[in-house]
Amino acid sequence: MVVLRNDGALASLLDARLAGLVHASVLAEPSVRFRHERFLISRLATGAVMMAALPPYLVWRGVPSGIEAIAIASLFLPVFAAVVLSRTGSLWIAHALSSAGLTGLVVCLAALTGGASSAAAIWLVAVPLEAMVSGSRRATVAASIIAALGAFAVALSGFLPRGSLALDWPNAIAVPVFAVTAIGHVAAQAMEHMRREGEWRSRMRDNEARDRLLLSAIDDLVTWHDANGRVLEASGSAARFVGAEASRLRGHGLLDRVHIGDRPALLQAISDVAAHGVPATVPFRLHLDIARADGTRTIFAEMRAHRIEAGLAGANGSTVVAVTRDVSEHRRHAQELDRARAEAERADEVKTHFLATVSHELRTPLNAIIGFSEVLSGNDAVGLPPERAREYAGIIAHSGRHLLDVVNTLLDISRIRGGHFELQFEPVDVDGLIRSCCDLMRLKADESGITLVAAPVPAGCGLIADARACRQMLINLISNAVKFTPRGGRVEVMVRRGGAYLDFVVSDDGIGITESDLPRLGDPFFQAGRGYGRAHEGTGLGLSVVRGLAGLHGGAISIESAPGKGTVVAVTLPLDCSRATQIAAQANVQSRASSKTPRGSVSEQAASAGLPPAPIRAMVRGSVAPEPAPAPRRMPVGLFDEPASDTPARPMRRAG
Repeated sequence: MVVLRNDGALASLLDARLAGLVHASVLAEPSVRFRHERFLISRLATGAVMMAALPPYLVWRGVPSGIEAIAIASLFLPVFAAVVLSRTGSLWIAHALSSAGLTGLVVCLAALTGGASSAAAIWLVAVPLEAMVSGSRRATVAASIIAALGAFAVALSGFLPRGSLALDWPNAIAVPVFAVTAIGHVAAQAMEHMRREGEWRSRMRDNEARDRLLLSAIDDLVTWHDANGRVLEASGSAARFVGAEASRLRGHGLLDRVHIGDRPALLQAISDVAAHGVPATVPFRLHLDIARADGTRTIFAEMRAHRIEAGLAGANGSTVVAVTRDVSEHRRHAQELDRARAEAERADEVKTHFLATVSHELRTPLNAIIGFSEVLSGNDAVGLPPERAREYAGIIAHSGRHLLDVVNTLLDISRIRGGHFELQFEPVDVDGLIRSCCDLMRLKADESGITLVAAPVPAGCGLIADARACRQMLINLISNAVKFTPRGGRVEVMVRRGGAYLDFVVSDDGIGITESDLPRLGDPFFQAGRGYGRAHEGTGLGLSVVRGLAGLHGGAISIESAPGKGTVVAVTLPLDCSRATQIAAQANVQSRASSKTPRGSVSEQAASAGLPPAPIRAMVRGSVAPEPAPAPRRMPVGLFDEPASDTPARPMRRAG
């Protein structure tokens, strides 16, 4: 174990020293770094052997001759080549120096063994072969040129004085010796190259397998494109991302699944990245081959594209690599945040307007109460005439009733919004309801100089509803009509019977409502043409209370108005509000996925279910419908009409 640890430590030390000799310019390229390391190992090993053998040789030989000096210098050229490679990072120059050293050694051996006829010339063939194994074209060309020059030097070496070191070997011995050694040298170089290349290929296969595993593990889709946007390769996650195999996305397979309106932007983004090299992000809609668990077949995706440098393009020639991810959930969250922000801003606006409105509505009667109370309780009250005192007391009482109305309205809208407004469904005398509401509001209409008319109620207008809520809805509608109708105007209350519904209609010829204010009618605290200098008092909750009560009955509201043309408000209620409310409450509870079915009365179910306010359909009075029906139709259309054909039935006639 100690020996193994020592060997491992020695190998680690050698690897660390070798890594320090590799030039910094090739550290980021594993294949080039591998060739540099192989060259450094072989040349430094040769230099180490020569340095170990040179001292004994010099002791035995003494002062070397000229040919010996050239041979010794040639043997040290590989070490010098290793130093040049470590300092400059130029592999072909280092190979040229090493080839020159081997060629010089061969020329010296040829000069000592017969000159031009020496078998040592066979070694010149190994010079370009050794450079070719390195994988460098320039090194192979340089080694071939140096070997050719060495061949000329061998031809001329016969004229050099050989001295006492001349070896007169017969060809029967010299040729096999030099041929076998040359073949062995080349074979050793080739086997080492094959071993190193095998290790390199194995490492590359492992890296590719790891990359494929990583790409298949992530949920994002990775694709490689050419400059025209065609897909050359796709990651294994395509099956999960798109629902199709990666091979089906090649070519225009991915583009065919992109929404047709988003294709130009996608192709333009890939083209710009390939041309300019600036990363780009492009959103688009993507059609899936297999629907998601929630049934979605189209998702919102986002592609991030980068250009691939020329040296890293790979065999498929791809120029752009792109990562596509599903941003549908992120987009949904962003939309929810936008909606929440808009609702918060609207709630803040409503709160601000509510404070301003309530402050105005409370301050005016409170000022009257305080002012006239001080007058009646002051020292000058004794001198007031009885008529003036009664007038002041009446003003105080009127202001107090107004304050009570404001508070009651706020409490009503709070109970309706909170689901605590209990309804008592019972048969309602529609004719008596209309007459009592008109009688209650007639005094106020007479004081304002307005004619209040109650149209006759058609026969068969039976209604099951909450009488108190219906009364409050009618009073609020008539009060608004009287309030916004000038002196000399007319307010009419009527009832219309449909197939399974009943319309309470209040119309006036007052000031009307602008088209821009129609969409917001029924919102809490909203007042058409609002402002601090408005001529009419109110909190803007009257129609909102009507909307909430109609919603509790399962009804709807229709409004037609225009400036100077008056307003028509119709509240549509089903004939049996208890049944409609029960159905709506049960549907609302089921949509909430409640674990327990609510029990109790219909009113309790409606309150606990928190039914939404009644829908409002608002339109400009007197406007022409975009697609008029061929036959006249009642306006507004109730929500509980039986389906009817838009075209009258045609009589049958004989064919031919």
